[in-house]
Amino acid sequence: MASNPGSDAAMSTQKSMLSGSPQTKKFSLTEQEVFYMNCRAAYLTIFKSSLENIISKDQLYLALQHAGRNPSQKTINKYWTPQTDKLNFDDFCIILSKEKPTSKAELLKSFKQLDANDDGSILHSDLHKYLTRRGEKMTQEEINAVINLTDVNANGKFDYIKFCKLYMTTSEQCLKITLERLEADRKLRRQQFGSHIERSPERDSSPVPKPSPRIIRKNDQETFSSKGDTSHSLLSASRKFKTSVSFTIAMSANSSRESTLTEPSLKDWQCAQSKGCFFLEEDGEVVSHQYKMHIAQRSVLYLTIKPLNLSQIEGKRSPWSSVDTTLYILKENEDQAEPQLMCFTELRNREVFGWTGELGPGIYWLIPSTTGCRLKKEIKPVTEEAQLVYRDETGELFLTSEFRSTLSEIFEVIDLDGNGLISLEEYNFFELRTSGEKCDEDAWAVCRENFDTKKNELTRQGFMDLHLMEANDREGDPLDLWVTLHLMGYNKALQLTEACPFVINIYAERCKPRIKAIHMEACSGQLEKAICKSVLDKSDAKVMDGFENIIVHTCNYDSWITSIIENKSDYKVIIHINNELSTNCVNNRGLTVFAVEVAPRSTMVCQHVMPLNERQEWIYSCVYSLIS
Repeated sequence: MASNPGSDAAMSTQKSMLSGSPQTKKFSLTEQEVFYMNCRAAYLTIFKSSLENIISKDQLYLALQHAGRNPSQKTINKYWTPQTDKLNFDDFCIILSKEKPTSKAELLKSFKQLDANDDGSILHSDLHKYLTRRGEKMTQEEINAVINLTDVNANGKFDYIKFCKLYMTTSEQCLKITLERLEADRKLRRQQFGSHIERSPERDSSPVPKPSPRIIRKNDQETFSSKGDTSHSLLSASRKFKTSVSFTIAMSANSSRESTLTEPSLKDWQCAQSKGCFFLEEDGEVVSHQYKMHIAQRSVLYLTIKPLNLSQIEGKRSPWSSVDTTLYILKENEDQAEPQLMCFTELRNREVFGWTGELGPGIYWLIPSTTGCRLKKEIKPVTEEAQLVYRDETGELFLTSEFRSTLSEIFEVIDLDGNGLISLEEYNFFELRTSGEKCDEDAWAVCRENFDTKKNELTRQGFMDLHLMEANDREGDPLDLWVTLHLMGYNKALQLTEACPFVINIYAERCKPRIKAIHMEACSGQLEKAICKSVLDKSDAKVMDGFENIIVHTCNYDSWITSIIENKSDYKVIIHINNELSTNCVNNRGLTVFAVEVAPRSTMVCQHVMPLNERQEWIYSCVYSLIS
């Protein structure tokens, strides 16, 4: 078996992915084991288990593509003969050991043969002649798929240098996605089966695949490569990049635009308020409070959501004030299984996002959302750790002033109704976030006996004393206190970097609105459906040429852009996204080039994009390519 079946870039991607796995940090993987992991990841992208068999040419072709190979039809026929009825996982590994991915240098060399002017491009007319007369001849449909790739074609010319970059990047991204999925599945199994660490498949007693007798052996010494064959490279690409669509939107600087949110005259309007918070999980997922709102009668409402300023210095903004906060309003209906999207706070005035309109009586879900463009995992590690507790000359334990200040901030965040006290219901949101458990009535009664309370609610001083008791229980060891702080979004320097507190205000003209926090959940599921619905209602939609069931929707919300992908087909698809031509932009995925998988008959949020610097113009320019 070949020890290095992939390109250097692909191998680097695999090793970086594997090095982050908890069970692989204890030992380094050999190249043979990395190769085996690559095989398994690609196989499990197509099949639920490595015990399943490949039962068609199409399945073989797709599995090879997920492993970064792009075989010609001739190569497929070598492995899938008239006598072949199925191939197993070991057969697949044998094929991968023989079929080497085409390198970028080899692609460039093959294209240069057709570059008459040596300017990095080929006339479409010359390309058409070559592809229909030499090598593995391409159909007109396949040729159109190549010349319709918008980011590599212009003025009747095919830019093969850009094409090669796109080609290689996509292969690397596909490999990364398969490895991420494999690692995510392993983590899920570890969570489901407690602390048991699953044995790594690379460490199986027999990692070297044993071929089945179905593969024809007479070709074992033959190399089935097509290096230098331009038509084969483009044929593979036409099957990989079926078609593409592009969007370009030029946006002016926010500082030069007028506010789109106008506050109505609120005299005599009744108001309800609640606080909440977005928290970043380890995997980058966002969780937040979710609410129910009750409106007694039809009324005009004014709803706003904005980051909560916790700064104790007057006039100083909290560092998370630039995080976007949006609120989706859905109405409960007895005759519908799911709540109906009514509106969302798409209008903006600085950090405030709001909506004004009329709503009928009933119960509504309020689901906060942030794009994730600016609320991201902290990149720079903090080397110096703040001190949380200290002992005086007598040995008595105290909380440091820095820690007390941080606890005061946390108190403000979990005091959802803003009355300066923590109820059992509010405290349980804090407990579920930091320990995963609730405090029952009996435990709350003990808490009231030992710590300062008012009206059956915990005071700020009582909250401080509760944490001092925790420190004393651990004899001054701050480990558990740090667990709480990290889960609340604070780093080692006691800076709130991975959370964004917010406040919701609801004004009603004719009745007193009511709002109550119900859950703290991941910002997905119902929210994803609401976002997709809002985009579908007002988006610029483009259909993938030749694939009318694959539609890309892009919506400009003045201060951000959201794109979703709609897959109406019965098959899952992979879409390659390239944002390299965008300027002054940041997206929620943190990648300029990436790929997403869209399940059959589904719609998914592809990306949110915002300006990196709001005081400057920004241009969103993105190409979406369908990968076979």
